[in-house]
Amino acid sequence: MYIYDEIDQRLIDDRVRQFRDQTRRYLAGELSEDDFRPLRLQNGLYVQRHAPMLRVAIPYGLLSSKQLRKLAHIARTYDRGYGHFSTRQNIQFNWPTLESVPDILEELATVQMHAIQTSGNCVRNFTSDQFAGVAADEIIDPRPYAEIMRQWFTFHPEFAYLPRKFKMALNGATHDRAAIYVHDIGIELVPGDNGQVLANVIVGGGLGRTPIIGSMIKKGLPWQDLLTYCDAVLRVYNRFGRRDNKYKARIKILVKALGPETFADMVEEEWKYLKDGPGRITQEEFDRVNAYFQPRDYEQFSGNDAGFEQQKTENPAFARWVSRNVHPHKRAGYASVTLSLKGVGFAPGDATDAQMDAVADLADKYSYGEIRVSHEQNLILADVRQSDLFAVWEAAKANKVANPNIGMLTNMIACPGGDFCSLANAKSIPIAEGIAQRFDNLDYLFDIGELDLNISGCMNSCGHHHIGHIGILGVDKNGSEWYQISLGGNQGTDPLGTKASLGKVIGPSFAQDEVPDVIEKIIKVYLDLRQDDERFIDSVQRLGIEPFKERVYAKAN
Repeated sequence: MYIYDEIDQRLIDDRVRQFRDQTRRYLAGELSEDDFRPLRLQNGLYVQRHAPMLRVAIPYGLLSSKQLRKLAHIARTYDRGYGHFSTRQNIQFNWPTLESVPDILEELATVQMHAIQTSGNCVRNFTSDQFAGVAADEIIDPRPYAEIMRQWFTFHPEFAYLPRKFKMALNGATHDRAAIYVHDIGIELVPGDNGQVLANVIVGGGLGRTPIIGSMIKKGLPWQDLLTYCDAVLRVYNRFGRRDNKYKARIKILVKALGPETFADMVEEEWKYLKDGPGRITQEEFDRVNAYFQPRDYEQFSGNDAGFEQQKTENPAFARWVSRNVHPHKRAGYASVTLSLKGVGFAPGDATDAQMDAVADLADKYSYGEIRVSHEQNLILADVRQSDLFAVWEAAKANKVANPNIGMLTNMIACPGGDFCSLANAKSIPIAEGIAQRFDNLDYLFDIGELDLNISGCMNSCGHHHIGHIGILGVDKNGSEWYQISLGGNQGTDPLGTKASLGKVIGPSFAQDEVPDVIEKIIKVYLDLRQDDERFIDSVQRLGIEPFKERVYAKAN
């Protein structure tokens, strides 16, 4: 993973000192609330429903064990003993005091972490595939490109005050695990005819109040031009994006208003002045950054570990966990493991300080001291020998991160919702808990099979409900919390070729206590009407939403 040089560290240390003084002046009454707001947002600090919330950047979801232990220490020392991993591959602390935030940032800087550009109208944290560099279906490792882009756009003065926040994601595998079609800019890395790395650039995707699937405006962009072309996109957006209405300020609105072809033409015109400039990535710079992402010193295995295969045969519970939480690796004899932060009794994406410490220990012992954070709000050990999987499973069980539910209904994505967020119309966590309890039966879950369920507490869609196979949106109805259900969303291309899509609302919303019953009715329709081993998303796309709608809204006899 990328290691700070002297300049990187000085920038972060200077920012901490600067914010400490800004906080001191605010608390002393020398800075007004209006003056302090943009300063705190530049450092990832929000004011939530009950307390400040600090969002810490985890670039493209990559953590060292030392960094994860520091996050555990911060949760223990400055918060209430846990942190919340988000769909942006960041971590959020929901209960720090304002006075303690400079101390937290200073502690983060000691392990090369920060909260810069995790909020505000700027380029946010870059996200990518949680299995980048090790996935069996990977064509190009996106991590060095993500790191180069992260460095370029951090503190970029031209893009510090955009019309609205701006999110980018990169993917280099056949399976889009980064949801690149619902980002402001999505980058798909592909090989050219001569082996050169090329980029397909998707612009204008996003969720929120106006969900839109992005448009590919540039195919076959040479990797050397990634920075200058994205600069051109941002310049056009910065000049022509709306600033009079924050609900219409995202780049997706501009692309839709102009049309993707016209927008692409405007980008090309702007790019003429940038493409041969200092932003063009040199081979020397790429090699410098890429040196931090070289393959591990793996052991050489000729195939699957015999002991691992025997353990699966002898222990059905272990085999079940392997089938859902263990993923193919590029190297023979290795696998990647997803540690589930989902289940009955805790909010999706939450991890206690003890769990974070335990995962850091597992990473040191079994996975080269590295942890990944997924878009689905789980933690990953990317490089585990097959011979160690049984020991990892037993340790994961002891720390309550071994729920064998990855890719299944109870592996829910959910925002913090009305329990914490001042923007939310409704709570998300109780809905997730109610569904987890209703479907707390592994045999039933395995019969249902692959299914993504996403929950958002408001139209900002931090829980990505629009791209859930089943989406749940909290809405305000005359001061009460109600929940709207959608079907048929999908985050991106998967192994069976399903493309990114937005869910369709099935009808009027439901009260909180009705939601688990509604989900169960939807599942029963699927089980009744599916063909052979057809997945839920494939059944919805074949049948449409009408059969589900009829069952859900049918009056009891």
